[in-house]
Amino acid sequence: MSGRHEHRYSYSSEESGNRHEEENQLVPVVNNNQALVPMYQKHVAPPGTYVVQIPKDQIYRIPPPENARRFENYTRKGKKKSGPSCCCCALFWIIGILLFLGFLAVIASVIFYIVLRPKALQYSVENFSIKGLDGNLTLSSSSSSLKLSPEFDVTLKSQNPNGKISFFYFTEGSSVTVSYSDVELSTGTFETFYQPTKNAKVIEMALKSNNGVKMSNETRVSLIDHQELGNIPFELDLNVPVKVKVGSIKTWKITLKVHCHVSKNGLKVNSALVSSRCGVKAKALG
Repeated sequence: MSGRHEHRYSYSSEESGNRHEEENQLVPVVNNNQALVPMYQKHVAPPGTYVVQIPKDQIYRIPPPENARRFENYTRKGKKKSGPSCCCCALFWIIGILLFLGFLAVIASVIFYIVLRPKALQYSVENFSIKGLDGNLTLSSSSSSLKLSPEFDVTLKSQNPNGKISFFYFTEGSSVTVSYSDVELSTGTFETFYQPTKNAKVIEMALKSNNGVKMSNETRVSLIDHQELGNIPFELDLNVPVKVKVGSIKTWKITLKVHCHVSKNGLKVNSALVSSRCGVKAKALG
């Protein structure tokens, strides 16, 4: 092999002993002060290139296999430990974003209320005419129930007191029901129309019973008793899909739920309206 120098030394036992003696003997050295200083002279290997050969079975890769397995186990444990921490961090950010969006929604609602000053819609029953009940209640009730076909002509007044909010009413999906003591008497639908700001609208509705109403003897007697008292309570329920318009922006459809308590002094067509009271709630359509 190029660049390789081999130095071989062979000594006899006598020569080896003499050599060690020569290496360890004191050699006088003269310094500037003319004093003798004892020194050891050591043998120095001659310069050159040396090749060290190691058997293959003693060569190990870096890292050794056992260290590689330890490192892999350590990284797995680190991943397991970091899992919950990552989940907590992600959960923290999600909660933070939701709180921020909720804060923005509250601010938007406050601005909306301050700028628009929204007011609730107002409803009132102007007319409540009854057909098909007067006289039929006094018929002989030998059976346990009596089948009737009542009709109602209802006039409802809707008022929009808002100065910057208008409404679109839709017939599709609407329902109007008149009932007495939880017994549904007649049904119908609401009409489609647009109600602008600061506007009052009168709606007329004809409600009928398509398949007739089976009225129990108990309900019939209760209706007669209220008629004699001159105060017959009815309930009027309206479910109407509407869209709210603010400027040029329209919202999605919401359902207005109007519930009215109506009292009549009789069951004739021209019976007087004793009292009426209506309330309204809004529900978003899912």
